[in-house]
Amino acid sequence: MVGGERGTFTAELAAGLPALLLLLLAGLTAVNAVSTQASCLHTAREAALAAARGAGDAGGAQVAPPGAEVSVSFDGDRVQATVRAPVRALGGRLPRITVVATAVAAVEPGAQEMSR
Repeated sequence: MVGGERGTFTAELAAGLPALLLLLLAGLTAVNAVSTQASCLHTAREAALAAARGAGDAGGAQVAPPGAEVSVSFDGDRVQATVRAPVRALGGRLPRITVVATAVAAVEPGAQEMSR
């Protein structure tokens, strides 16, 4: 072994390990964001269908992710449900990401008068 190459593996590991940890945290945050996005989409669909049937927006509240805001609006013969939920980035001091999902459903006949 040549004397100038001694300890290079340790130096490379010390330089690469924080980068690998940062990449792992970013990947786990991305998976968490995609999972929350799917949950928001499911919630928006449930809320839009419930409002279209005249049951109000309570249909989506049971399946909403923690901290989610569900809003339902009527536009003629359509109802639109929007769900916003914060995603906490892994790493503590990083800013939160907000995911949004929207679903639209046709209002069933007679349901619009009951829901308002």
